[in-house]
Amino acid sequence: MKTRTTAAAPRYTTTAGTAPAGRTAAPPGGPVGGMRPPAARDGLVTAALALGVTGLFTSVLLVGGLLGVLGVVLGVAALKTAGRTGAGRGRAVTGVVTSLFAIALSVLSAVLLAWYANRTQECYRPDSLQQYAQCVRQHLAGS
Repeated sequence: MKTRTTAAAPRYTTTAGTAPAGRTAAPPGGPVGGMRPPAARDGLVTAALALGVTGLFTSVLLVGGLLGVLGVVLGVAALKTAGRTGAGRGRAVTGVVTSLFAIALSVLSAVLLAWYANRTQECYRPDSLQQYAQCVRQHLAGS
Protein backbone atom coordinates (compact mmCIF):
# COMPACT_ATOMS: atom_id res chain seq x y z
CA MET A 1 0.00 0.00 0.00
CA LYS A 2 1.18 3.37 -0.93
CA THR A 3 0.57 6.19 1.42
CA ARG A 4 0.03 9.56 0.02
CA THR A 5 1.56 12.50 1.82
CA THR A 6 0.33 16.02 1.57
CA ALA A 7 2.70 18.87 1.51
CA ALA A 8 2.66 20.78 4.74
CA ALA A 9 2.98 24.54 4.77
CA PRO A 10 6.61 25.51 5.14
CA ARG A 11 7.65 26.69 8.56
CA TYR A 12 9.55 29.86 8.88
CA THR A 13 12.22 30.04 11.45
CA THR A 14 13.61 33.24 12.75
CA THR A 15 16.47 34.18 14.89
CA ALA A 16 15.80 35.55 18.31
CA GLY A 17 14.43 39.11 18.30
CA THR A 18 13.44 39.27 14.62
CA ALA A 19 10.11 38.82 12.96
CA PRO A 20 9.43 37.00 9.70
CA ALA A 21 9.29 39.09 6.55
CA GLY A 22 5.93 40.79 6.13
CA ARG A 23 5.06 40.51 9.78
CA THR A 24 5.67 42.91 12.59
CA ALA A 25 6.00 41.92 16.14
CA ALA A 26 5.36 44.39 18.93
CA PRO A 27 7.36 43.89 22.06
CA PRO A 28 5.35 42.79 25.06
CA GLY A 29 6.10 46.09 26.87
CA GLY A 30 3.99 48.26 24.56
CA PRO A 31 4.38 50.40 21.46
CA VAL A 32 7.73 50.90 19.79
CA GLY A 33 9.57 53.85 18.38
CA GLY A 34 8.30 56.63 20.62
CA MET A 35 4.67 56.08 19.72
CA ARG A 36 2.14 56.87 22.40
CA PRO A 37 -0.63 54.46 23.25
CA PRO A 38 -4.08 55.60 22.12
CA ALA A 39 -5.56 58.11 24.54
CA ALA A 40 -8.26 56.77 26.78
CA ARG A 41 -11.67 58.28 26.23
CA ASP A 42 -12.59 60.61 29.02
CA GLY A 43 -16.29 61.23 29.37
CA LEU A 44 -15.91 64.55 31.18
CA VAL A 45 -13.69 65.99 28.46
CA THR A 46 -15.99 64.84 25.69
CA ALA A 47 -19.09 66.16 27.47
CA ALA A 48 -17.47 69.55 28.18
CA LEU A 49 -16.38 69.94 24.57
CA ALA A 50 -19.77 68.85 23.21
CA LEU A 51 -21.66 71.19 25.54
CA GLY A 52 -19.37 74.09 24.63
CA VAL A 53 -19.80 73.63 20.89
CA THR A 54 -23.55 73.04 21.18
CA GLY A 55 -23.80 76.08 23.44
CA LEU A 56 -22.12 78.22 20.79
CA PHE A 57 -24.64 77.19 18.17
CA THR A 58 -27.64 77.70 20.46
CA SER A 59 -26.49 80.85 22.25
CA VAL A 60 -28.69 83.07 20.08
CA LEU A 61 -31.67 81.10 21.35
CA LEU A 62 -30.51 81.83 24.94
CA VAL A 63 -30.26 78.09 25.64
CA GLY A 64 -26.53 78.19 24.95
CA GLY A 65 -25.88 80.01 28.22
CA LEU A 66 -27.26 77.13 30.25
CA LEU A 67 -25.32 74.61 28.19
CA GLY A 68 -22.24 76.80 28.59
CA VAL A 69 -22.54 76.80 32.37
CA LEU A 70 -22.73 73.01 32.37
CA GLY A 71 -19.79 72.89 29.96
CA VAL A 72 -17.65 75.07 32.24
CA VAL A 73 -18.44 72.93 35.27
CA LEU A 74 -17.61 69.71 33.44
CA GLY A 75 -14.57 71.29 31.80
CA VAL A 76 -13.10 72.39 35.14
CA ALA A 77 -13.68 68.90 36.53
CA ALA A 78 -11.99 67.47 33.42
CA LEU A 79 -9.03 69.84 33.90
CA LYS A 80 -8.60 68.57 37.44
CA THR A 81 -8.64 65.00 36.15
CA ALA A 82 -6.23 65.92 33.35
CA GLY A 83 -3.89 67.43 35.93
CA ARG A 84 -3.59 64.03 37.57
CA THR A 85 -3.44 61.86 34.47
CA GLY A 86 -2.11 64.30 31.87
CA ALA A 87 -4.53 63.04 29.20
CA GLY A 88 -7.15 65.24 27.56
CA ARG A 89 -5.93 68.60 28.86
CA GLY A 90 -6.13 70.36 25.48
CA ARG A 91 -9.66 69.18 24.82
CA ALA A 92 -10.71 70.17 28.35
CA VAL A 93 -9.34 73.70 27.86
CA THR A 94 -11.15 73.89 24.51
CA GLY A 95 -14.39 72.81 26.20
CA VAL A 96 -14.04 75.49 28.88
CA VAL A 97 -13.22 78.24 26.37
CA THR A 98 -16.08 77.37 24.01
CA SER A 99 -18.45 77.19 26.98
CA LEU A 100 -17.36 80.65 28.15
CA PHE A 101 -17.92 82.02 24.64
CA ALA A 102 -21.39 80.44 24.61
CA ILE A 103 -22.22 82.16 27.91
CA ALA A 104 -20.95 85.51 26.61
CA LEU A 105 -22.94 85.22 23.38
CA SER A 106 -26.09 84.30 25.30
CA VAL A 107 -25.72 87.31 27.57
CA LEU A 108 -25.12 89.56 24.54
CA SER A 109 -28.18 88.10 22.79
CA ALA A 110 -30.32 88.69 25.88
CA VAL A 111 -29.15 92.32 26.15
CA LEU A 112 -29.84 92.98 22.46
CA LEU A 113 -33.25 91.33 22.71
CA ALA A 114 -34.17 93.46 25.74
CA TRP A 115 -32.95 96.61 23.97
CA TYR A 116 -34.97 95.77 20.85
CA ALA A 117 -38.09 95.02 22.89
CA ASN A 118 -37.73 98.30 24.78
CA ARG A 119 -37.29 100.38 21.63
CA THR A 120 -40.20 98.79 19.76
CA GLN A 121 -42.74 98.17 22.53
CA GLU A 122 -45.29 100.54 20.98
CA CYS A 123 -45.34 98.48 17.78
CA TYR A 124 -46.66 95.25 19.30
CA ARG A 125 -50.31 95.76 18.32
CA PRO A 126 -50.19 96.32 14.60
CA ASP A 127 -53.05 95.67 12.25
CA SER A 128 -50.72 94.25 9.61
CA LEU A 129 -47.15 93.17 9.13
CA GLN A 130 -46.45 96.27 7.02
CA GLN A 131 -47.58 98.56 9.85
CA TYR A 132 -45.39 96.65 12.29
CA ALA A 133 -42.35 96.90 10.00
CA GLN A 134 -42.92 100.62 9.45
CA CYS A 135 -43.33 101.24 13.20
CA VAL A 136 -40.14 99.30 13.99
CA ARG A 137 -38.17 101.26 11.36
CA GLN A 138 -39.39 104.54 12.82
CA HIS A 139 -38.52 103.60 16.40
CA LEU A 140 -35.09 102.18 15.56
CA ALA A 141 -34.21 105.20 13.40
CA GLY A 142 -34.97 107.43 16.41
CA SER A 143 -37.79 109.47 14.95
